[in-house]
Amino acid sequence: PGMAGGFLLEIRRGTQSALLVIRYEADLPSSPVDVSVAADCLETRSGGSCEAAALPAEVRLAPSSCRGLRRLPGDGLHLRMRLRRPPPSADLVFTLRESLKPQKNYVFYCQSCGDIIVKDRKFLRVLPLPSENWNALVEEWCCHPNPFARSTLHPKHDDCFLGDTFFLLNSGNESHKSKENTRVICKRCKTMLGETVSSGTIKYYVTEVIIRPSEGSFSPTPRPQFVQSMVAQCLVELSSAKSTFRFTVKGDNGKTYILIWLLNSDTLLVESLGSSSSHSVSTLFGDIFMPSSGPVRTWNAVKVLYQPCVKSRNKDLADAWENDMGVHPLKFPSETCLELLLILGLSTTSLPPSLRCMNSFQVRNSCY
Repeated sequence: PGMAGGFLLEIRRGTQSALLVIRYEADLPSSPVDVSVAADCLETRSGGSCEAAALPAEVRLAPSSCRGLRRLPGDGLHLRMRLRRPPPSADLVFTLRESLKPQKNYVFYCQSCGDIIVKDRKFLRVLPLPSENWNALVEEWCCHPNPFARSTLHPKHDDCFLGDTFFLLNSGNESHKSKENTRVICKRCKTMLGETVSSGTIKYYVTEVIIRPSEGSFSPTPRPQFVQSMVAQCLVELSSAKSTFRFTVKGDNGKTYILIWLLNSDTLLVESLGSSSSHSVSTLFGDIFMPSSGPVRTWNAVKVLYQPCVKSRNKDLADAWENDMGVHPLKFPSETCLELLLILGLSTTSLPPSLRCMNSFQVRNSCY
Protein backbone atom coordinates (compact mmCIF):
# COMPACT_ATOMS: atom_id res chain seq x y z
CA PRO A 1 0.00 0.00 0.00
CA GLY A 2 2.41 2.72 1.17
CA MET A 3 1.71 6.11 -0.43
CA ALA A 4 -0.19 4.46 -3.27
CA GLY A 5 -2.63 7.37 -3.28
CA GLY A 6 0.10 10.02 -3.14
CA PHE A 7 0.17 13.09 -0.90
CA LEU A 8 -1.00 16.69 -0.89
CA LEU A 9 0.99 19.42 0.88
CA GLU A 10 -0.84 22.73 1.30
CA ILE A 11 1.55 25.52 2.29
CA ARG A 12 0.72 29.02 3.55
CA ARG A 13 3.52 31.45 2.76
CA GLY A 14 2.35 34.08 5.26
CA THR A 15 2.42 31.78 8.29
CA GLN A 16 5.13 29.42 6.97
CA SER A 17 2.91 26.49 7.92
CA ALA A 18 1.79 23.39 6.03
CA LEU A 19 -0.89 20.71 6.10
CA LEU A 20 0.20 17.29 4.85
CA VAL A 21 -2.39 14.77 3.69
CA ILE A 22 -1.08 11.28 2.89
CA ARG A 23 -3.72 9.64 0.75
CA TYR A 24 -4.65 5.97 0.48
CA GLU A 25 -6.58 4.08 -2.15
CA ALA A 26 -9.17 2.89 0.35
CA ASP A 27 -8.63 2.38 4.06
CA LEU A 28 -5.30 2.31 5.83
CA PRO A 29 -3.31 -0.91 5.45
CA SER A 30 -3.70 -3.54 8.16
CA SER A 31 -0.02 -3.42 9.16
CA PRO A 32 1.37 -0.39 11.07
CA VAL A 33 2.31 2.67 9.00
CA ASP A 34 5.56 4.48 9.71
CA VAL A 35 5.63 8.08 8.41
CA SER A 36 9.03 9.81 8.19
CA VAL A 37 9.27 13.54 7.55
CA ALA A 38 12.65 14.99 6.58
CA ALA A 39 13.42 18.55 5.52
CA ASP A 40 13.47 17.61 1.84
CA CYS A 41 11.46 14.39 1.53
CA LEU A 42 8.57 12.28 2.81
CA GLU A 43 8.61 8.53 3.36
CA THR A 44 6.06 5.90 4.40
CA ARG A 45 6.72 2.30 5.39
CA SER A 46 4.09 -0.38 5.82
CA GLY A 47 4.77 -4.10 5.97
CA GLY A 48 7.52 -4.78 3.49
CA SER A 49 6.86 -1.76 1.26
CA CYS A 50 8.51 1.63 1.35
CA GLU A 51 7.69 4.68 -0.72
CA ALA A 52 9.44 8.05 -0.69
CA ALA A 53 8.92 11.37 -2.46
CA ALA A 54 11.46 14.17 -2.73
CA LEU A 55 10.14 17.70 -2.21
CA PRO A 56 10.88 20.53 -4.66
CA ALA A 57 13.95 22.66 -3.91
CA GLU A 58 11.90 25.68 -2.79
CA VAL A 59 10.13 23.69 -0.04
CA ARG A 60 11.99 22.74 3.13
CA LEU A 61 10.12 21.39 6.15
CA ALA A 62 10.92 21.59 9.87
CA PRO A 63 10.46 17.93 10.99
CA SER A 64 10.58 18.75 14.71
CA SER A 65 7.44 20.90 14.35
CA CYS A 66 5.19 18.00 13.25
CA ARG A 67 1.99 17.79 15.30
CA GLY A 68 -1.68 16.83 15.17
CA LEU A 69 -1.33 13.46 13.44
CA ARG A 70 -4.78 12.01 12.83
CA ARG A 71 -6.52 9.60 10.53
CA LEU A 72 -9.66 10.65 8.63
CA PRO A 73 -11.68 7.96 6.83
CA GLY A 74 -11.66 8.54 3.09
CA ASP A 75 -8.73 10.96 3.32
CA GLY A 76 -5.80 9.13 4.89
CA LEU A 77 -3.39 10.69 7.39
CA HIS A 78 -3.33 14.42 8.27
CA LEU A 79 -0.28 16.10 9.78
CA ARG A 80 0.56 19.76 10.41
CA MET A 81 4.05 21.26 10.47
CA ARG A 82 6.06 24.40 9.91
CA LEU A 83 8.57 25.31 7.21
CA ARG A 84 12.29 25.68 7.77
CA ARG A 85 12.29 28.76 5.52
CA PRO A 86 9.63 30.64 3.55
CA PRO A 87 9.12 29.62 -0.09
CA PRO A 88 9.76 32.20 -2.83
CA SER A 89 6.97 34.75 -3.19
CA ALA A 90 4.30 34.07 -5.77
CA ASP A 91 4.20 36.14 -8.94
CA LEU A 92 1.06 36.43 -11.01
CA VAL A 93 1.52 34.76 -14.36
CA PHE A 94 -0.07 37.63 -16.24
CA THR A 95 -1.01 41.13 -15.14
CA LEU A 96 -2.90 43.18 -17.71
CA ARG A 97 -2.08 46.55 -16.20
CA GLU A 98 1.62 45.78 -16.23
CA SER A 99 1.73 44.09 -19.62
CA LEU A 100 0.10 46.89 -21.65
CA LYS A 101 2.39 49.88 -22.10
CA PRO A 102 1.97 53.06 -24.14
CA GLN A 103 4.00 53.51 -27.34
CA LYS A 104 4.25 49.77 -28.00
CA ASN A 105 2.57 47.70 -30.69
CA TYR A 106 0.29 44.83 -29.65
CA VAL A 107 -1.64 42.03 -31.32
CA PHE A 108 -4.91 40.78 -29.85
CA TYR A 109 -5.73 37.09 -30.36
CA CYS A 110 -8.86 35.08 -29.72
CA GLN A 111 -7.88 32.88 -26.77
CA SER A 112 -9.98 29.97 -27.97
CA CYS A 113 -8.68 29.60 -31.53
CA GLY A 114 -5.74 32.00 -31.95
CA ASP A 115 -7.35 34.12 -34.67
CA ILE A 116 -6.04 37.71 -34.79
CA ILE A 117 -8.68 40.14 -33.51
CA VAL A 118 -6.71 43.40 -33.48
CA LYS A 119 -3.43 43.69 -35.37
CA ASP A 120 -0.51 46.00 -34.60
CA ARG A 121 -2.32 48.52 -32.41
CA LYS A 122 -0.19 51.15 -30.67
CA PHE A 123 -1.66 52.97 -27.70
CA LEU A 124 -0.73 56.49 -26.68
CA ARG A 125 -2.65 56.12 -23.42
CA VAL A 126 -3.35 53.05 -21.26
CA LEU A 127 -5.59 54.17 -18.40
CA PRO A 128 -7.45 52.37 -15.58
CA LEU A 129 -11.20 52.90 -15.41
CA PRO A 130 -13.01 53.70 -12.16
CA SER A 131 -15.20 50.96 -10.72
CA GLU A 132 -18.43 50.18 -12.54
CA ASN A 133 -20.39 51.76 -9.67
CA TRP A 134 -18.58 55.09 -9.80
CA ASN A 135 -21.62 57.02 -11.04
CA ALA A 136 -23.77 55.68 -8.20
CA LEU A 137 -21.10 56.69 -5.70
CA VAL A 138 -21.06 60.24 -7.09
CA GLU A 139 -24.82 60.40 -6.49
CA GLU A 140 -24.23 59.51 -2.82
CA TRP A 141 -21.49 62.09 -2.29
CA CYS A 142 -22.88 65.08 -4.22
CA CYS A 143 -25.38 67.42 -2.56
CA HIS A 144 -26.35 68.77 -5.99
CA PRO A 145 -27.30 67.01 -9.25
CA ASN A 146 -24.62 64.63 -10.51
CA PRO A 147 -22.38 66.68 -12.84
CA PHE A 148 -21.26 63.48 -14.58
CA ALA A 149 -24.73 62.05 -15.17
CA ARG A 150 -24.46 62.43 -18.93
CA SER A 151 -20.74 61.68 -19.10
CA THR A 152 -19.45 58.52 -20.72
CA LEU A 153 -15.91 57.19 -20.82
CA HIS A 154 -15.13 56.24 -24.39
CA PRO A 155 -11.56 55.67 -25.64
CA LYS A 156 -10.16 57.49 -28.62
CA HIS A 157 -8.43 55.55 -31.39
CA ASP A 158 -5.08 55.49 -29.56
CA ASP A 159 -6.54 54.75 -26.10
CA CYS A 160 -6.97 51.57 -24.10
CA PHE A 161 -9.11 51.77 -20.94
CA LEU A 162 -8.75 48.95 -18.38
CA GLY A 163 -11.65 47.75 -16.24
CA ASP A 164 -11.82 45.03 -13.60
CA THR A 165 -12.59 42.21 -16.06
CA PHE A 166 -12.41 43.92 -19.42
CA PHE A 167 -10.73 46.59 -21.49
CA LEU A 168 -12.28 49.19 -23.81
CA LEU A 169 -10.93 49.93 -27.29
CA ASN A 170 -12.03 52.27 -30.01
CA SER A 171 -13.49 49.93 -32.59
CA GLY A 172 -11.76 51.64 -35.53
CA ASN A 173 -12.05 49.33 -38.51
CA GLU A 174 -12.67 46.19 -36.48
CA SER A 175 -15.80 44.29 -37.54
CA HIS A 176 -16.60 41.52 -35.07
CA LYS A 177 -20.04 42.72 -34.01
CA SER A 178 -22.77 40.13 -34.19
CA LYS A 179 -25.74 41.11 -36.35
CA GLU A 180 -28.27 39.73 -33.86
CA ASN A 181 -27.27 41.78 -30.81
CA THR A 182 -24.41 43.71 -29.25
CA ARG A 183 -22.20 40.64 -28.75
CA VAL A 184 -18.76 40.74 -30.33
CA ILE A 185 -17.79 37.32 -31.67
CA CYS A 186 -14.71 35.73 -33.19
CA LYS A 187 -15.06 35.33 -36.96
CA ARG A 188 -13.34 31.93 -36.95
CA CYS A 189 -14.68 30.04 -33.91
CA LYS A 190 -17.76 32.17 -33.10
CA THR A 191 -16.73 32.52 -29.45
CA MET A 192 -18.01 35.61 -27.66
CA LEU A 193 -15.13 38.03 -27.14
CA GLY A 194 -16.96 41.03 -25.72
CA GLU A 195 -19.72 43.46 -26.53
CA THR A 196 -20.27 46.84 -28.14
CA VAL A 197 -20.59 49.67 -25.65
CA SER A 198 -21.37 52.31 -28.27
CA SER A 199 -21.05 52.71 -32.02
CA GLY A 200 -17.33 53.37 -31.64
CA THR A 201 -16.34 51.40 -28.52
CA ILE A 202 -15.84 47.66 -27.95
CA LYS A 203 -15.50 45.96 -24.57
CA TYR A 204 -13.26 42.85 -24.68
CA TYR A 205 -13.26 40.50 -21.69
CA VAL A 206 -9.88 39.50 -20.25
CA THR A 207 -10.91 35.82 -20.24
CA GLU A 208 -11.46 35.77 -24.00
CA VAL A 209 -8.48 37.60 -25.53
CA ILE A 210 -4.72 37.09 -25.34
CA ILE A 211 -2.52 40.17 -25.85
CA ARG A 212 1.03 39.87 -27.10
CA PRO A 213 3.66 42.37 -28.32
CA SER A 214 3.73 42.57 -32.12
CA GLU A 215 7.26 41.16 -32.24
CA GLY A 216 6.17 38.13 -30.22
CA SER A 217 4.18 35.09 -31.32
CA PHE A 218 0.99 33.39 -30.21
CA SER A 219 1.40 30.34 -28.02
CA PRO A 220 -1.84 28.57 -27.07
CA THR A 221 -2.77 28.08 -23.41
CA PRO A 222 -5.28 25.39 -22.39
CA ARG A 223 -8.63 27.10 -21.96
CA PRO A 224 -9.30 25.99 -18.34
CA GLN A 225 -5.83 27.05 -17.24
CA PHE A 226 -6.23 30.48 -18.86
CA VAL A 227 -9.71 31.11 -17.42
CA GLN A 228 -8.79 30.26 -13.85
CA SER A 229 -5.53 32.20 -14.10
CA MET A 230 -7.32 35.37 -15.24
CA VAL A 231 -10.09 35.04 -12.64
CA ALA A 232 -7.51 34.43 -9.89
CA GLN A 233 -5.66 37.55 -11.01
CA CYS A 234 -8.85 39.61 -10.82
CA LEU A 235 -9.58 38.34 -7.31
CA VAL A 236 -6.05 39.08 -6.06
CA GLU A 237 -5.87 42.55 -7.61
CA LEU A 238 -9.31 43.64 -6.41
CA SER A 239 -8.86 42.28 -2.89
CA SER A 240 -5.56 44.15 -2.61
CA ALA A 241 -6.80 47.41 -4.13
CA LYS A 242 -10.26 47.58 -2.56
CA SER A 243 -10.01 45.35 0.53
CA THR A 244 -12.95 43.31 -0.68
CA PHE A 245 -13.00 39.54 -0.45
CA ARG A 246 -16.51 38.60 -1.57
CA PHE A 247 -17.46 38.55 -5.23
CA THR A 248 -20.45 37.73 -7.41
CA VAL A 249 -19.68 36.26 -10.83
CA LYS A 250 -22.27 37.54 -13.28
CA GLY A 251 -22.87 36.74 -16.93
CA ASP A 252 -23.42 39.23 -19.74
CA ASN A 253 -27.10 38.28 -19.48
CA GLY A 254 -27.25 39.84 -15.99
CA LYS A 255 -27.65 36.52 -14.14
CA THR A 256 -25.55 35.62 -11.10
CA TYR A 257 -23.74 32.31 -11.57
CA ILE A 258 -21.33 32.01 -8.63
CA LEU A 259 -20.67 33.54 -5.22
CA ILE A 260 -16.95 33.58 -4.36
CA TRP A 261 -15.28 34.30 -1.02
CA LEU A 262 -11.50 34.73 -1.24
CA LEU A 263 -9.75 33.12 1.74
CA ASN A 264 -6.10 33.66 0.86
CA SER A 265 -3.77 34.21 -2.08
CA ASP A 266 -0.48 32.95 -0.60
CA THR A 267 -1.04 29.20 -0.99
CA LEU A 268 1.58 26.91 -2.52
CA LEU A 269 0.39 23.38 -3.34
CA VAL A 270 2.70 20.38 -3.69
CA GLU A 271 1.23 17.07 -4.83
CA SER A 272 2.48 13.59 -5.57
CA LEU A 273 0.00 11.40 -7.40
CA GLY A 274 1.65 8.26 -6.07
CA SER A 275 1.49 4.91 -7.82
CA SER A 276 -2.29 4.63 -7.79
CA SER A 277 -4.56 5.31 -10.74
CA SER A 278 -7.64 5.61 -8.53
CA HIS A 279 -7.39 9.40 -8.25
CA SER A 280 -8.36 9.90 -11.89
CA VAL A 281 -10.08 13.22 -11.26
CA SER A 282 -7.06 14.67 -9.53
CA THR A 283 -4.75 13.31 -12.23
CA LEU A 284 -6.87 14.71 -15.05
CA PHE A 285 -7.15 18.06 -13.31
CA GLY A 286 -3.44 18.04 -12.59
CA ASP A 287 -2.56 17.41 -16.23
CA ILE A 288 -4.48 20.55 -17.12
CA PHE A 289 -3.45 22.90 -14.36
CA MET A 290 -0.10 22.00 -12.84
CA PRO A 291 2.74 23.94 -14.48
CA SER A 292 5.55 21.69 -13.29
CA SER A 293 5.96 18.08 -14.35
CA GLY A 294 7.35 14.95 -12.77
CA PRO A 295 6.32 12.73 -9.86
CA VAL A 296 5.95 15.77 -7.54
CA ARG A 297 4.23 18.85 -8.89
CA THR A 298 3.89 22.37 -7.47
CA TRP A 299 1.75 25.36 -8.29
CA ASN A 300 0.60 28.64 -6.79
CA ALA A 301 -3.05 29.00 -5.88
CA VAL A 302 -5.65 31.26 -4.37
CA LYS A 303 -8.03 29.54 -1.97
CA VAL A 304 -11.71 30.39 -2.30
CA LEU A 305 -15.09 29.35 -0.96
CA TYR A 306 -17.87 29.33 -3.52
CA GLN A 307 -21.56 28.66 -3.97
CA PRO A 308 -23.20 27.95 -7.37
CA CYS A 309 -26.28 30.00 -8.17
CA VAL A 310 -27.50 28.32 -11.37
CA LYS A 311 -31.13 27.16 -11.54
CA SER A 312 -32.06 29.41 -8.58
CA ARG A 313 -29.70 27.63 -6.18
CA ASN A 314 -28.76 29.70 -3.11
CA LYS A 315 -31.14 32.45 -4.27
CA ASP A 316 -31.62 33.99 -0.81
CA LEU A 317 -27.87 34.22 -0.24
CA ALA A 318 -27.33 35.62 -3.75
CA ASP A 319 -29.98 38.29 -3.14
CA ALA A 320 -28.34 39.25 0.16
CA TRP A 321 -24.94 39.57 -1.49
CA GLU A 322 -26.46 41.58 -4.32
CA ASN A 323 -27.53 44.27 -1.84
CA ASP A 324 -24.30 44.20 0.16
CA MET A 325 -21.93 47.09 -0.60
CA GLY A 326 -18.99 44.92 0.54
CA VAL A 327 -19.50 42.49 -2.34
CA HIS A 328 -17.86 43.28 -5.68
CA PRO A 329 -19.42 42.11 -8.98
CA LEU A 330 -17.29 40.45 -11.68
CA LYS A 331 -18.84 40.27 -15.13
CA PHE A 332 -17.85 37.72 -17.79
CA PRO A 333 -19.55 36.11 -20.79
CA SER A 334 -22.25 33.71 -19.61
CA GLU A 335 -20.51 30.75 -21.28
CA THR A 336 -17.30 31.57 -19.39
CA CYS A 337 -19.23 31.68 -16.09
CA LEU A 338 -20.40 28.12 -16.74
CA GLU A 339 -16.84 27.09 -17.65
CA LEU A 340 -15.59 28.58 -14.39
CA LEU A 341 -18.25 26.73 -12.43
CA LEU A 342 -17.11 23.45 -14.00
CA ILE A 343 -13.47 24.25 -13.18
CA LEU A 344 -14.41 24.97 -9.56
CA GLY A 345 -16.30 21.69 -9.30
CA LEU A 346 -13.42 19.65 -10.72
CA SER A 347 -10.98 21.25 -8.31
CA THR A 348 -13.26 20.55 -5.33
CA THR A 349 -13.58 16.86 -6.19
CA SER A 350 -9.80 16.58 -6.48
CA LEU A 351 -9.38 17.63 -2.84
CA PRO A 352 -9.52 15.15 0.06
CA PRO A 353 -13.18 14.85 1.18
CA SER A 354 -12.58 16.56 4.53
CA LEU A 355 -11.24 19.69 2.78
CA ARG A 356 -14.06 20.14 0.27
CA CYS A 357 -16.52 22.13 2.38
CA MET A 358 -16.46 24.92 4.94
CA ASN A 359 -19.56 26.44 6.55
CA SER A 360 -21.84 25.20 3.72
CA PHE A 361 -19.50 26.67 1.07
CA GLN A 362 -17.45 24.49 -1.26
CA VAL A 363 -13.66 24.90 -1.20
CA ARG A 364 -11.50 25.43 -4.25
CA ASN A 365 -7.76 26.02 -4.87
CA SER A 366 -7.53 28.16 -8.01
CA CYS A 367 -4.15 27.92 -9.76
CA TYR A 368 -2.44 30.83 -11.46
